[in-house]
Amino acid sequence: MALVTTAEVCDANLQLIVSGELRAVLPVFQIYGRRPFFSGPIVTLKVFEDNVLIREFLEEKGNGRVLVVDGGGSLRCAILGGNPVVQAQNNGWAGIVVNGCVRDVDEINGCDIGVRALHSHPVKASKKGIGERHVPITIAGTRICDGEWLYADTDGILISKTELSV
Repeated sequence: MALVTTAEVCDANLQLIVSGELRAVLPVFQIYGRRPFFSGPIVTLKVFEDNVLIREFLEEKGNGRVLVVDGGGSLRCAILGGNPVVQAQNNGWAGIVVNGCVRDVDEINGCDIGVRALHSHPVKASKKGIGERHVPITIAGTRICDGEWLYADTDGILISKTELSV
């Protein structure tokens, strides 16, 4: 989404907003990482206070994808930390959106990747490996499916059924 803001995408695609093909995520996320603007095809994951599957995904080549994690909105622990974010950066992920908390914020903010999360929390997650991959999720009032496109900047996050060109 080179030099095109989410606001401009909305302005240019009003019909897609009306039809539901383009959706704005409620503005509940904090901005982390050195990349405030990012976009890419979505990979979904649903976990609760467990980060094993997140780490497994981020060990794969990202190829410009965005990992969107429904962490159940838990504020009791961090499901994403600095080491997996460094790995995601090195493996070519465009970004990570977490409906939950992160930790190691200074390390994450040093990475050239976009990260969104509800808040930071010092307690680490459990390691049971429980969760669901590639399933429809709902975070911040928005249903998100594997294979859709995410566009994020400092104004917010948009979800589109298809890749957009403006």
